[in-house]
Amino acid sequence: MTDGDRSASTGPTRIRSIAVHRDDVATALEATLRSDREVVLRVTPPFSGRMRARLHSLGAGATAGVDTEAGEGDETAGDADPIHIDPRALVSGVPAYPEVDETMANNPDADVETRRERHTAAVESWREAVRGSVVDSVALDAGGDGDNGGGAPIEVDVAALG
Repeated sequence: MTDGDRSASTGPTRIRSIAVHRDDVATALEATLRSDREVVLRVTPPFSGRMRARLHSLGAGATAGVDTEAGEGDETAGDADPIHIDPRALVSGVPAYPEVDETMANNPDADVETRRERHTAAVESWREAVRGSVVDSVALDAGGDGDNGGGAPIEVDVAALG
């Protein structure tokens, strides 16, 4: 086996499918849309045919439930970098996030508590729409220069959990 064959068999091009949890997709998308942080779904080496993508914050400041550390498996991955997937790429037709001002404008005569409840319901409806719109496949940036099994984007199946 040549070095090129070995890296291709363990590199990102080896991935055929990724599993994502619907709640992770919604959480990553909401955090990305609502803050200045970039929250992604991350696939870490060593790569295999079926991978699990997990929440990962690329921005400063940790969020509860969002992995900001190097991650399990990175130490043994050699030169391979993790793959970051923009949550927008995992949702078909990203719905507009409900803003507080819009909820208030739609309920001008309601008291503050009623407005809060209606906004909370609008956000939950948005999250449900996102969870129900996870795509069946996604293009991953395999990275690299083409010599290490990377280069052109690769199309993989998406298995939505939850």
